[in-house]
Amino acid sequence: MKYEEKLENVTVLGAAGKMGSGILFLTATEMTRQKFLPVNKNREFVLYALDTSHKALSNLTTYIREQAWKFAEKNIVILRKTYQDRADLIDNEQIIRQYAQDLLGIIRPVTRIESAFDSNIIFEAISENPDLKVELMSTINKNNRNKPWFFTNTSAIPISWLDEQAQLNGRIMGVHFYNPPAVQKLLEVVKTENTRPELSYFVTDYIKNTGKIFVFAYDVAGFIGNGYFMRDILFAEKMVNELQEDFSYVQSVYMVNKISQDFLIRPMGTFQLVDYVGIDVVQFIMSVMKPHVSKENIHSPLVDQHLHELVKGGQYPEGSQKNGIFKYEKGQIAAVYDLRKKRYIPVSEFREECDEYLGALPADWQPWRKITRNPEKDETLKKYFENLRLSKKPGAQLAREYLIKFREIASDLVKNKVAFKFDDVNAVLIYGFHHAYGPINDYL
Repeated sequence: MKYEEKLENVTVLGAAGKMGSGILFLTATEMTRQKFLPVNKNREFVLYALDTSHKALSNLTTYIREQAWKFAEKNIVILRKTYQDRADLIDNEQIIRQYAQDLLGIIRPVTRIESAFDSNIIFEAISENPDLKVELMSTINKNNRNKPWFFTNTSAIPISWLDEQAQLNGRIMGVHFYNPPAVQKLLEVVKTENTRPELSYFVTDYIKNTGKIFVFAYDVAGFIGNGYFMRDILFAEKMVNELQEDFSYVQSVYMVNKISQDFLIRPMGTFQLVDYVGIDVVQFIMSVMKPHVSKENIHSPLVDQHLHELVKGGQYPEGSQKNGIFKYEKGQIAAVYDLRKKRYIPVSEFREECDEYLGALPADWQPWRKITRNPEKDETLKKYFENLRLSKKPGAQLAREYLIKFREIASDLVKNKVAFKFDDVNAVLIYGFHHAYGPINDYL
């Protein structure tokens, strides 16, 4: 079956979720593009948006319409050619409105799994629950005569395990989108020894046609992204524990987050990123990885303690940050949750003492947002890291420890056959995590 034939009937599981909605939109744009091609004029394209909540699906429709409108505005030149035979579409706004209508016309919001029984392709983007994924994929597989291909968005569960448990006979691949899928450029692609070659051919075309890039990862729990991130969290926690010999818990958390953000020039500090992802999500990912990683203890007491206090982090539906390890005011860190006192302690009460201890940022430092837009980024970073190496300040010394661990984690991902090569780890951290540099850059 050809690429365009496979796309005639597609289902996205978990379509109303944060990841599923983005995958649904990307798939809808590609199916709409295919629909407009002259060779496909007689084809009918259907995209089932499958989720459990009618309300969530209603909100999803609003999101897709907004995204389609934005996409059409950016691609108006191409769309004018697409609709050139439509005499009734004169100005840009009419074309944009028509495109959004055509894209939404492909999508069928549904709450019953039976809708997936005729699909050729299933994109799975439900919660990171191994048993639920297996149950849903197995049910579809047993009731679908088309022998569908499954593309799972899991960021942690081994694909071979899902394949075996759901009895898919190699008709599954890991296609891990980064959040949010509509914006993020990178995907991690994971295949097993049993994955059928035709799935790889399809994914390669799909990724290219949706304007993304990808790296292959070995089928190891956590893959490259979470393989790095979970270990980064554990190292940050270790650093917090060591600092508590001289400082309070909240001071230690504040300083490690500042080191991993400001001194390392990252978009977020490690603990802020934990809040962004969701503390409960991080715990679940670690629990999924732990049984498959025998030589390490992928477990965080700090994460467990916060969840015991019902401190979860994560985001509200409109995208604003929920309180977690930190309390946020207008998007900025305002306080740190004290696990002993069971309340948030304002950063204003200890920031000055912590900043004085860490010392000033080395010369040639620029914040992440500025350095990523700097046309002389490489030269500036070289100068900055050289100054970091020469600094005697505690903050610089701790940052150097962090950088050593940063490179060690990356090296282990290659050595332990999680990543195929250093360049792939670099790509994940630069395009997936938006770091200004990767672990193999010369200035480290």
